[in-house]
Amino acid sequence: MSNDNDDKVKKLLAEAHGTGALSAKSLATLDVVDVGAQIQAGLGVTIDDVTASEVVLLTMMPDDSQSIAAANNTAAVREGHNFVLDALGRSKQSGEVLAHTRYLNGDVLFPYTALQHAIQMTPANYNPCHGTPLFDQSVVLLGTVVAKAQELAQAGIAVRTVTLIITDGGDYGSTRCRPADVAALVADMLAQENHIVAAMGIDDGSTDFRQVFKAMGIPDRWILTPGNSASEIRRAFQVFSQSAVRATAGAQLGGFSN
Repeated sequence: MSNDNDDKVKKLLAEAHGTGALSAKSLATLDVVDVGAQIQAGLGVTIDDVTASEVVLLTMMPDDSQSIAAANNTAAVREGHNFVLDALGRSKQSGEVLAHTRYLNGDVLFPYTALQHAIQMTPANYNPCHGTPLFDQSVVLLGTVVAKAQELAQAGIAVRTVTLIITDGGDYGSTRCRPADVAALVADMLAQENHIVAAMGIDDGSTDFRQVFKAMGIPDRWILTPGNSASEIRRAFQVFSQSAVRATAGAQLGGFSN
Protein backbone atom coordinates (compact mmCIF):
# COMPACT_ATOMS: atom_id res chain seq x y z
CA MET A 1 0.00 0.00 0.00
CA SER A 2 2.77 2.44 0.91
CA ASN A 3 4.20 2.02 -2.59
CA ASP A 4 0.86 3.06 -4.07
CA ASN A 5 0.82 6.06 -1.77
CA ASP A 6 4.38 7.01 -2.67
CA ASP A 7 3.45 6.67 -6.33
CA LYS A 8 0.41 8.90 -5.85
CA VAL A 9 2.51 11.66 -4.25
CA LYS A 10 5.24 11.25 -6.88
CA LYS A 11 2.63 11.52 -9.63
CA LEU A 12 1.03 14.64 -8.15
CA LEU A 13 4.41 16.35 -7.74
CA ALA A 14 5.51 15.32 -11.25
CA GLU A 15 2.26 16.75 -12.62
CA ALA A 16 2.82 19.97 -10.64
CA HIS A 17 6.24 20.15 -12.29
CA GLY A 18 4.64 19.47 -15.67
CA THR A 19 2.24 22.40 -15.28
CA GLY A 20 5.07 24.70 -14.21
CA ALA A 21 3.90 24.88 -10.59
CA LEU A 22 7.06 23.17 -9.33
CA SER A 23 10.64 23.75 -10.48
CA ALA A 24 13.07 20.92 -11.16
CA LYS A 25 15.01 21.95 -8.03
CA SER A 26 11.93 21.68 -5.81
CA LEU A 27 10.87 18.41 -7.42
CA ALA A 28 14.31 16.93 -6.71
CA THR A 29 14.13 18.11 -3.07
CA LEU A 30 10.74 16.42 -2.65
CA ASP A 31 11.61 13.25 -4.57
CA VAL A 32 12.75 11.26 -1.54
CA VAL A 33 10.89 8.16 -0.36
CA ASP A 34 10.29 9.18 3.25
CA VAL A 35 9.29 12.70 2.19
CA GLY A 36 6.65 11.15 -0.08
CA ALA A 37 5.35 9.07 2.82
CA GLN A 38 5.23 12.13 5.09
CA ILE A 39 3.37 14.13 2.42
CA GLN A 40 0.92 11.25 1.94
CA ALA A 41 0.14 11.36 5.68
CA GLY A 42 -1.17 14.90 5.28
CA LEU A 43 -3.26 14.59 2.09
CA GLY A 44 -6.38 13.44 3.91
CA VAL A 45 -9.80 13.96 2.37
CA THR A 46 -10.39 12.45 -1.07
CA ILE A 47 -11.48 14.52 -4.04
CA ASP A 48 -14.81 12.65 -4.09
CA ASP A 49 -15.59 14.14 -0.68
CA VAL A 50 -14.95 17.72 -1.78
CA THR A 51 -18.20 19.31 -2.95
CA ALA A 52 -17.08 22.96 -3.19
CA SER A 53 -16.01 24.37 -6.56
CA GLU A 54 -13.47 26.57 -4.78
CA VAL A 55 -11.31 25.46 -1.89
CA VAL A 56 -8.93 27.21 0.50
CA LEU A 57 -6.22 25.05 2.07
CA LEU A 58 -5.40 26.26 5.59
CA THR A 59 -2.16 24.63 6.73
CA MET A 60 -0.37 25.20 10.04
CA MET A 61 2.85 23.82 11.51
CA PRO A 62 3.05 24.62 15.24
CA ASP A 63 6.44 24.26 16.92
CA ASP A 64 6.56 21.29 19.30
CA SER A 65 10.15 21.79 20.42
CA GLN A 66 11.00 21.64 24.10
CA SER A 67 11.85 25.36 24.20
CA ILE A 68 8.12 26.17 23.81
CA ALA A 69 7.47 24.41 27.12
CA ALA A 70 10.62 25.84 28.72
CA ALA A 71 9.37 29.37 27.96
CA ASN A 72 5.89 28.53 29.31
CA ASN A 73 4.31 29.16 25.90
CA THR A 74 2.60 25.78 25.46
CA ALA A 75 -0.89 27.09 26.24
CA ALA A 76 -0.45 30.23 24.12
CA VAL A 77 0.56 28.27 21.01
CA ARG A 78 -2.24 25.78 21.58
CA GLU A 79 -4.84 28.51 22.03
CA GLY A 80 -3.49 30.49 19.07
CA HIS A 81 -3.82 27.53 16.73
CA ASN A 82 -7.36 26.86 17.95
CA PHE A 83 -8.26 30.54 17.62
CA VAL A 84 -7.37 30.41 13.91
CA LEU A 85 -9.58 27.34 13.36
CA ASP A 86 -12.45 29.03 15.24
CA ALA A 87 -12.06 32.30 13.33
CA LEU A 88 -12.18 30.49 9.98
CA GLY A 89 -15.10 28.42 11.24
CA ARG A 90 -17.10 31.63 11.77
CA SER A 91 -16.30 32.98 8.30
CA LYS A 92 -18.82 32.95 5.45
CA GLN A 93 -16.53 30.68 3.44
CA SER A 94 -15.99 28.12 6.23
CA GLY A 95 -17.52 25.37 4.08
CA GLU A 96 -14.80 25.86 1.46
CA VAL A 97 -11.86 25.46 3.85
CA LEU A 98 -9.81 22.27 4.14
CA ALA A 99 -7.46 22.41 7.13
CA HIS A 100 -4.32 20.43 7.98
CA THR A 101 -2.03 20.70 11.00
CA ARG A 102 1.35 18.99 11.24
CA TYR A 103 3.69 19.61 14.17
CA LEU A 104 7.22 20.83 13.53
CA ASN A 105 8.65 17.40 14.35
CA GLY A 106 6.49 15.61 11.80
CA ASP A 107 3.52 14.30 13.77
CA VAL A 108 0.28 14.94 11.89
CA LEU A 109 -2.44 16.26 14.21
CA PHE A 110 -4.93 15.88 11.37
CA PRO A 111 -4.59 15.58 7.56
CA TYR A 112 -6.58 17.83 5.21
CA THR A 113 -10.18 17.69 6.31
CA ALA A 114 -13.30 19.84 6.23
CA LEU A 115 -12.94 22.63 8.80
CA GLN A 116 -15.69 21.28 11.05
CA HIS A 117 -13.69 18.06 11.46
CA ALA A 118 -10.41 19.82 12.30
CA ILE A 119 -8.94 18.76 15.64
CA GLN A 120 -8.22 21.37 18.29
CA MET A 121 -4.84 21.27 20.02
CA THR A 122 -5.18 20.05 23.62
CA PRO A 123 -2.81 19.09 26.47
CA ALA A 124 -3.46 15.48 25.42
CA ASN A 125 -2.25 15.87 21.80
CA TYR A 126 0.37 18.63 22.12
CA ASN A 127 3.52 17.99 24.12
CA PRO A 128 6.37 20.28 23.00
CA CYS A 129 9.42 18.22 23.95
CA HIS A 130 11.40 17.80 20.70
CA GLY A 131 13.98 19.57 18.53
CA THR A 132 13.55 22.09 15.70
CA PRO A 133 14.03 20.45 12.26
CA LEU A 134 12.69 23.63 10.70
CA PHE A 135 14.06 23.26 7.15
CA ASP A 136 13.33 19.53 6.73
CA GLN A 137 9.77 19.83 7.94
CA SER A 138 9.02 23.09 6.14
CA VAL A 139 9.84 21.24 2.90
CA VAL A 140 7.47 18.40 3.85
CA LEU A 141 4.73 20.86 4.82
CA LEU A 142 4.99 22.93 1.65
CA GLY A 143 5.26 19.77 -0.46
CA THR A 144 1.98 18.63 1.08
CA VAL A 145 0.33 21.95 0.21
CA VAL A 146 1.57 21.72 -3.39
CA ALA A 147 0.48 18.08 -3.77
CA LYS A 148 -3.01 18.74 -2.37
CA ALA A 149 -3.42 21.90 -4.46
CA GLN A 150 -2.40 19.92 -7.56
CA GLU A 151 -4.89 17.16 -6.76
CA LEU A 152 -7.71 19.69 -6.39
CA ALA A 153 -6.73 21.65 -9.52
CA GLN A 154 -6.71 18.45 -11.58
CA ALA A 155 -10.30 17.85 -10.47
CA GLY A 156 -11.26 21.29 -11.76
CA ILE A 157 -11.50 22.83 -8.29
CA ALA A 158 -10.14 26.38 -7.90
CA VAL A 159 -7.70 26.44 -5.00
CA ARG A 160 -5.99 29.03 -2.82
CA THR A 161 -3.68 28.23 0.06
CA VAL A 162 -2.69 29.92 3.32
CA THR A 163 0.18 28.35 5.25
CA LEU A 164 1.70 29.29 8.62
CA ILE A 165 5.03 27.98 9.95
CA ILE A 166 5.55 28.61 13.69
CA THR A 167 8.85 28.34 15.57
CA ASP A 168 10.55 29.81 18.62
CA GLY A 169 14.06 29.04 17.46
CA GLY A 170 16.29 28.62 14.43
CA ASP A 171 16.77 25.26 12.76
CA TYR A 172 18.08 22.53 15.01
CA GLY A 173 17.94 18.97 13.78
CA SER A 174 17.39 19.15 10.01
CA THR A 175 19.47 16.49 8.27
CA ARG A 176 18.51 16.89 4.62
CA CYS A 177 17.31 20.37 3.71
CA ARG A 178 18.88 23.80 3.80
CA PRO A 179 17.18 27.22 3.73
CA ALA A 180 17.71 27.38 -0.05
CA ASP A 181 15.65 24.20 -0.52
CA VAL A 182 12.73 25.78 1.33
CA ALA A 183 13.22 29.04 -0.58
CA ALA A 184 12.99 27.26 -3.96
CA LEU A 185 9.65 25.76 -2.97
CA VAL A 186 8.33 29.06 -1.61
CA ALA A 187 9.40 30.86 -4.81
CA ASP A 188 7.54 28.28 -6.93
CA MET A 189 4.42 28.72 -4.82
CA LEU A 190 4.48 32.51 -4.80
CA ALA A 191 4.92 32.57 -8.58
CA GLN A 192 1.51 30.85 -8.86
CA GLU A 193 -0.11 33.83 -7.08
CA ASN A 194 -2.64 31.63 -5.26
CA HIS A 195 -0.44 30.76 -2.28
CA ILE A 196 0.34 32.67 0.91
CA VAL A 197 3.32 31.36 2.89
CA ALA A 198 3.67 33.02 6.30
CA ALA A 199 5.89 32.44 9.31
CA MET A 200 5.82 33.30 12.98
CA GLY A 201 9.03 33.52 14.99
CA ILE A 202 8.40 33.68 18.73
CA ASP A 203 11.21 35.66 20.37
CA ASP A 204 13.84 33.44 22.03
CA GLY A 205 16.16 36.31 22.87
CA SER A 206 18.77 35.44 20.26
CA THR A 207 17.37 34.32 16.87
CA ASP A 208 16.98 36.87 14.08
CA PHE A 209 13.76 35.43 12.70
CA ARG A 210 13.47 37.89 9.85
CA GLN A 211 16.87 36.66 8.66
CA VAL A 212 15.96 32.97 9.15
CA PHE A 213 12.67 33.30 7.28
CA LYS A 214 14.17 35.51 4.58
CA ALA A 215 16.72 32.76 3.88
CA MET A 216 13.73 30.38 3.57
CA GLY A 217 12.23 32.67 0.92
CA ILE A 218 9.33 33.96 3.01
CA PRO A 219 8.48 37.59 2.15
CA ASP A 220 9.10 40.07 4.94
CA ARG A 221 5.48 41.21 4.82
CA TRP A 222 4.36 37.69 5.76
CA ILE A 223 6.59 37.39 8.82
CA LEU A 224 5.32 37.82 12.39
CA THR A 225 7.79 38.24 15.27
CA PRO A 226 5.85 38.29 18.54
CA GLY A 227 7.65 38.73 21.83
CA ASN A 228 7.90 35.85 24.26
CA SER A 229 4.63 36.41 26.11
CA ALA A 230 1.25 34.72 25.91
CA SER A 231 -0.53 37.96 24.99
CA GLU A 232 1.87 38.77 22.14
CA ILE A 233 1.70 35.22 20.79
CA ARG A 234 -2.11 35.29 20.85
CA ARG A 235 -2.10 38.67 19.13
CA ALA A 236 0.15 37.31 16.33
CA PHE A 237 -2.24 34.38 15.77
CA GLN A 238 -5.10 36.90 15.61
CA VAL A 239 -3.29 38.87 12.91
CA PHE A 240 -2.72 35.68 10.93
CA SER A 241 -6.35 34.59 11.33
CA GLN A 242 -7.60 37.95 10.00
CA SER A 243 -5.46 37.52 6.88
CA ALA A 244 -6.60 33.90 6.49
CA VAL A 245 -10.26 34.93 6.72
CA ARG A 246 -9.74 37.67 4.14
CA ALA A 247 -7.93 35.22 1.86
CA THR A 248 -10.87 32.79 2.03
CA ALA A 249 -13.11 35.67 0.94
CA GLY A 250 -10.96 36.00 -2.18
CA ALA A 251 -9.14 39.17 -1.18
CA GLN A 252 -5.76 39.76 -2.84
CA LEU A 253 -3.50 40.27 0.15
CA GLY A 254 -0.15 42.01 0.02
CA GLY A 255 0.85 41.02 3.55
CA PHE A 256 -0.27 41.19 7.16
CA SER A 257 -2.26 44.23 8.16
CA ASN A 258 -2.14 44.75 11.91
